[in-house]
Amino acid sequence: MIKSMTGFGRGESTDGVHNFNVEIKTVNHRYNDILIKMPKHLSYLEEKIKRIIKDRINRGRVEIYINLEYIGESGIEVKVDIPLAKAYKAGLEALINELTIDEDVKLSHILGVSEIIKTERKELDEDIIWNCLEIALKAALDSVIDMRIKEGLVLKKDMEAQLIKVEGMIDNIEERSPLVVLEYKEKLKERIKELLDVDCNIDEERLNYEVVFFADKSDINEEVVRLKSHTKQFLKNLDKREPVGRKLDFLIQEMNREVNTIGSKANDLDICNYVVEIKSELEKVREQVQNVE
Repeated sequence: MIKSMTGFGRGESTDGVHNFNVEIKTVNHRYNDILIKMPKHLSYLEEKIKRIIKDRINRGRVEIYINLEYIGESGIEVKVDIPLAKAYKAGLEALINELTIDEDVKLSHILGVSEIIKTERKELDEDIIWNCLEIALKAALDSVIDMRIKEGLVLKKDMEAQLIKVEGMIDNIEERSPLVVLEYKEKLKERIKELLDVDCNIDEERLNYEVVFFADKSDINEEVVRLKSHTKQFLKNLDKREPVGRKLDFLIQEMNREVNTIGSKANDLDICNYVVEIKSELEKVREQVQNVE
C-alpha cells in the first residue's frame, strides 16, 4: 500500500523519574531528511533515534521534537565550594578590618563569586533514559505511520480515478488513429480537385505515395502502446507494499513524454484535444505523486 509523506504523531512515556514527550511531523521531501530537536545532554541518543525512524520511514522530511521533564528530583545538582567560600569570607573580613570599614560581610558578597556555587547535570543512566524515550518515540512513530497510511489510501483512490480517465482517452486516441489516414487521403483528393478546378484523373500511385508518407510520419502506434503500458505499470505499483514514490514519479515523466510525442505527430484536432486532456489529468497525478513515499 502506498503511504503519504505527510503525517503527525505524539507519544508520551514516564518511568517515575523521567517524563518524555515526543512529537513527530513529516512532510514531503525528495530524500529521507531527519531533523531532531532535543535537550543537548541527550544528543548521544541521536543515532539510535535515526535508526528507528529510518527502519519505518523511507522518504520525506521528518522533524522530531523531544522534551524531557524530571519528576520529583531535579536533573541538576548544586555543588558548593565551602573551603573557597570560607577563604573568600576571611579575606573580606581582613580587608574590612584593615581599611576600618564599618560594614559586615554578607551572603550576597560571597554569592558574587561564580566559582563558589556551581550547577552540574546529574550523571544519567543511559539505558534507563533510552528505555523511557524509546517508548514515547515509537508511540509517536506509530501515530505518524497510521496517518500516512490513511492519507495514502486517499491519494491512491484519487490517482486511480484520474488514471482510469487517462486510459479511456488513450482508447479513444487508438480508435481515432486509423481514421486519420483515411480522412487525410480524402481531403488530399478534394484539395487536388479544388486546385486544378477541373475534372481530371488523379495519379493514384502518386496519391498513395503521399498517403503512405503521411501515415508513416503520423504513426503513433508505438507511443500509444508504451503509454498504455506505463499506465498499467503505474496502477500496478499503487498496490505494492514497498515505497514506490520515485518509481511513480519516473512513470509520470515517461507518460508525459509519450503524450507530447503523440501530440506532435498526430496531425489531428480530435487527438490533439485528447492529448490536452490527458496532460491535464497527468499533471494532477504528478502533484499527488510528489507526496507519495
